[in-house]
Amino acid sequence: MMRFKGTDAPMVSTNWFDSQTILDGIRRWVEIETPTEAPEQVNKLVSVVAEQYRDLPVTLERVAGVDGCGDHLLARSTWGQDQPGILVLSHLDTVHPMGFIERLPFKVEGDVAYGPGIYDMKGGAFIAHHAFGALCATADRPPLGITHLFTSDEEIGSPTSRALIEQEGRKAKYVLVTEPARDGGKIVTGRKGVGRFRVFVKGVPAHAGSRPEDGRSAVRELANVILALEGMNDLERGVSVNVGVVRGGTRPNVTPEEAYAEVDLRVLSLKDADEFVGKILALTSKTEGVAVTVTGELNRPPYEKSNAGASLFEHAKTLASEIGFELIDTHTGGGSDGNFTAPHTATLDGLGVDGKGAHTHYEQLYVSSLAPRARLLHRLYQTLR
Repeated sequence: MMRFKGTDAPMVSTNWFDSQTILDGIRRWVEIETPTEAPEQVNKLVSVVAEQYRDLPVTLERVAGVDGCGDHLLARSTWGQDQPGILVLSHLDTVHPMGFIERLPFKVEGDVAYGPGIYDMKGGAFIAHHAFGALCATADRPPLGITHLFTSDEEIGSPTSRALIEQEGRKAKYVLVTEPARDGGKIVTGRKGVGRFRVFVKGVPAHAGSRPEDGRSAVRELANVILALEGMNDLERGVSVNVGVVRGGTRPNVTPEEAYAEVDLRVLSLKDADEFVGKILALTSKTEGVAVTVTGELNRPPYEKSNAGASLFEHAKTLASEIGFELIDTHTGGGSDGNFTAPHTATLDGLGVDGKGAHTHYEQLYVSSLAPRARLLHRLYQTLR
C-alpha cells in the first residue's frame, strides 16, 4: 500500500534552493564532457559526483564499467536500507561528442543556461543530488532510504546498466527518474516501449549492363522489406516503425549483393510489443535467390501508467501546488531507464529541469525551473512513505 506523509513536514533553509548556487553546481558537471563512447571522461564526472557525497550520510558503491562504457555509481543513504525505499535514476553520459562544448559552451542569457547535456540530463541529475544534500542538512531523517544510481550508458540503450537498474528497481518502493521535464514542465507518467532491429539482405551480384539477368538485387529486396515495415505504422494504436539507416551496393554498374537497414519500433503496450516484434522478426524475402535475415528485440519495455504510478503522481502534484507551480503529466514516445522499473515499481519520470533542445547545438535549461524542481524532489524525499 502506498502511504504519503502529510505535507506539513518542515522546509529547510531557502539558501539550499538558491538558483545561482544550483546553477554553479550544474555548470561544473556540464563542463566535464561525457560522451557515452568516452568512458574515461564519464569516469571523471563519476569521481566528481562521488567526491561531492563525501560529507553526506551515504555509502558509495562504484561498479566498474564494461564493454567500453564508464562506471556506474550507487549512493545509498545510511538510513532506511532495511526496507523498500526510494530509487533515484540519473545518467551522466551525453550524446554530444568530445569537443562539442567549444560549439556549445556553458553560458547564461537571461533565464536560459546553455551547455552540452545541461537539459538531458545533467541538470536533473544534479538537482536530485542537491535535494538530497538539503535533506541531510537537518537532523530529521525520513523512514525510507534513498538510493541514487548514476549510470554511464543510457544514451545507447543502457546495455551495461539495465540489469543493475532492474535489480535496484525491484528492491525499491518508488522510483524517481530525473530525465528532463516535457513541454513546459510536464512530468512523465508513461513512455513507449522501444525495439531496435537490423535487417541483412543477401542477393546475387552481376554486371548490371552485360549480365543483368544473372543478378538478384539485395537493394530491391530491401525496398520490399522497407515497404512492409512502413506498412506496420498505426498511429491510432501508438505504433510507429521507422527505417532510419539504409546501406547497400558498391557501384552503380553492379547488381547489389548486400543491403542493410536499421529499424526503430515504438509501442504503447506489451501486447503490441509482442505482436510487432514478432511481425518484424518474421519478415522474409519475396525474391528467389535472395535471403533476408532480421535480428533485434524490444530494448525497453513500455512504461504504462499504473495505479501505483498514478497515486505517486497525484502526491507529487499536491507537493508542487504547495511549492507554487502546477504539475501536469504526459506520455512521451521516447524511452528512458524508467521503462525498466515501471512494470513492477511505482515510477515517476521527467523530474529533471525544464528547458528544450536535448541532443542539439542549442540545448538549454530554464534557470527559473531549478529551485522549484529541486524543492519538489526534496519534498518527495521527505514525504514518501
